[in-house]
Amino acid sequence: MSTYRLNSTRHAPDSADYRVYHAKNWRDIPQLARLDKERLFEMEVVSKVFPFKTNNFVIDNLIDWSDTDNDPIFALNFPHRDMLKRQDFRTLADLVYRKAEPALIEHCVRDIRASLNPHPAGQQDHNVPVLDGRRLPGMQHKYRETVLFFPSQGQTCHAYCTFCFRWPQFTGHAEERFASREIDDLIRYLRRHPEVTDVLFTGGDPMIMSSRVLANYVRPLLNARIPSLRRIRFGAKALTFWPHRFVTDRDADSLLALLGDLVDAGLHVAIMAHFNHPRELDPPVVWEAIKRLRESGVEIRTQSPLLRPVNAKAEIWQSMWKTQVDLGCIPYYMFLARDTGAHEYFSVPLVRAWRIYRDAIVGVSGLARTVRGPSMSATPGKVEVMGISTLGDQKVITLRFLQGRDPAWVMQPFFGRHDEKATWLDELQPATGSRWFFEEAPEHRKAG
Repeated sequence: MSTYRLNSTRHAPDSADYRVYHAKNWRDIPQLARLDKERLFEMEVVSKVFPFKTNNFVIDNLIDWSDTDNDPIFALNFPHRDMLKRQDFRTLADLVYRKAEPALIEHCVRDIRASLNPHPAGQQDHNVPVLDGRRLPGMQHKYRETVLFFPSQGQTCHAYCTFCFRWPQFTGHAEERFASREIDDLIRYLRRHPEVTDVLFTGGDPMIMSSRVLANYVRPLLNARIPSLRRIRFGAKALTFWPHRFVTDRDADSLLALLGDLVDAGLHVAIMAHFNHPRELDPPVVWEAIKRLRESGVEIRTQSPLLRPVNAKAEIWQSMWKTQVDLGCIPYYMFLARDTGAHEYFSVPLVRAWRIYRDAIVGVSGLARTVRGPSMSATPGKVEVMGISTLGDQKVITLRFLQGRDPAWVMQPFFGRHDEKATWLDELQPATGSRWFFEEAPEHRKAG
């Protein structure tokens, strides 16, 4: 595969050198000529349900096109028939093959999407804050200290991950999206809620915005001088899918200067970087992007879900964490694939996930043992799988909350019955009693 050099002629995303492929033109990707017609048809069918987008950096630098059946980045970016349930695939494939009326295909697609739990963990129902009796749909406030903010102009990405739990954001239906232009609402909300110390800009990917547009969001927040606001985070995949954003894009320098201004103002600024496989760290331009971000005063924390066709081996995580530490990043989270979308295709059972985590963590130094997980972002909170134990004569899965709707739940161990097949909290049974301890709490009843 070719690799980008640090003196690459690639420039801003609006330049002729930046090529994006999506649902309407994905067959124009030259490398797809290597795939047989049946495989291409399957991809077309699945892409009717799940959004598809990629770009020339991913295609030219990250994928081994000689072995797409086993390539982790291909699986990360291109749809596979097993992302749909067998009967759903057959039904939709038949409509597509027969060139059925678009309305029939769209009806089938909507039914399939509705069955895939498009809004897990109470995203639309339980996490949206209220200001003066008005819901703020471009924000989420699930945990006491942190508010998520969805800038409307950052609700896309340089490429879409096939596992993305926010896949409904990109399907074209406005009712499925979180987005907000109302930075003033965010400021007013923060003034009313001094318990909030952290704002997380998320999406999509806020790093897809130009520095000028991003400044329209962050400078008012900075100028508001909210005493309780101490940290600003940006959830981003750009370090993998378009690292030139921080190196050779026309406004790369102004973007870094903007982030540096936040740091100089006394705020802790963190990029929550998504790296799903060590190969994403190979291109030299990624190293340069990380270096430039760190020189601006930004901290980079790394995270990824555990994905069966991408990274479900301990040695993959060991390699990824070691390289991240070498580059000055902080390994932060190993997540479990969310219970939405193609969950059955990507998910790893909880017991196996813990074994992968354990085998990976014992092979790295203390600097990489900052990783928390495996963690489920479930409706009541972030639940960590701590290991396999015995309770009396019963084999159990030991769990605890890393975050909770009620902060009193945090770090409190609890136990589920041992189950080698369970992939999510709601597939487990309590080891003692008929209900989890948190199900009786007012916060849980409010959450639904």
